[in-house]
Amino acid sequence: MPENKQLTKQEQGHADDLAAPKTKVIYEVIRRQGEEELARPSGSLFWSGLAAGVTIMASVIAEGALRNKLPAEVPGRLLICNLGYTVGFLIVILGRMQLFTEQTIVTVLPNMASPGWMKLATTARLWAIVFVGNLLGTGAAAWINLNLHLTSPGLTASMLEVSGQLIGQMPIDTLAHAVPAGFIMASVAWIRAGVTDGEFWVVLVLTSLISIGDFAHVVAGSAETFLLLCDGQIDAAHAFGGFILPALVGNVIGGTGLFALLAHAQVSREI
Repeated sequence: MPENKQLTKQEQGHADDLAAPKTKVIYEVIRRQGEEELARPSGSLFWSGLAAGVTIMASVIAEGALRNKLPAEVPGRLLICNLGYTVGFLIVILGRMQLFTEQTIVTVLPNMASPGWMKLATTARLWAIVFVGNLLGTGAAAWINLNLHLTSPGLTASMLEVSGQLIGQMPIDTLAHAVPAGFIMASVAWIRAGVTDGEFWVVLVLTSLISIGDFAHVVAGSAETFLLLCDGQIDAAHAFGGFILPALVGNVIGGTGLFALLAHAQVSREI
């Protein structure tokens, strides 16, 4: 039998390029991203979070537009409409805007790698700034859409129909449905760190699961909640206590309590 020939350096380099990155490499990529995000000025974080909040309204607009335009008898109409939910996430994530749920893993891994009160305080600062910016953005987008009539009456009615699904949910159900959404959003950050292309499809497929599974994402859901609030269908207590707070807790549990801990555990003996 012929002897196996050793690969040349060029061939070895090519093999390394084609090989999937190791788990600890992905971990280190995200940890460094987290360190960079933690070092950003507060003003930059706020405006990026505000932009993300305004932009995520595109998810509600796209889903409402599909519901408004597609006839009821079209096969798979609901599934097609759910794909509209991904639009805002595609713009925000690929546009590198600050979305709160992505920070549940990106900025937590540096804390796990090198724990300390200072780093924990810096993470809390980033979370607070981004979350407030996100909510101000979704609130402003909801008010502008309803009061300045940027969308047609038919589209506005469809957007409110999409948002109206939140009204009958109990807070405990919202919290439970938010855990998978937090896990999925953390996995988006993890997978994007391990691929060199195909980010569009990663975001499209994973965020579509949130809509298809009727899971609760605190920022996208706040856009729907504020639409209902501005339309007078719910009050502020229902908006914050009934959806935003439970969804926030569930997303953090899913993204930080589950995914981030598992991500750290699988490489803790290698780093």
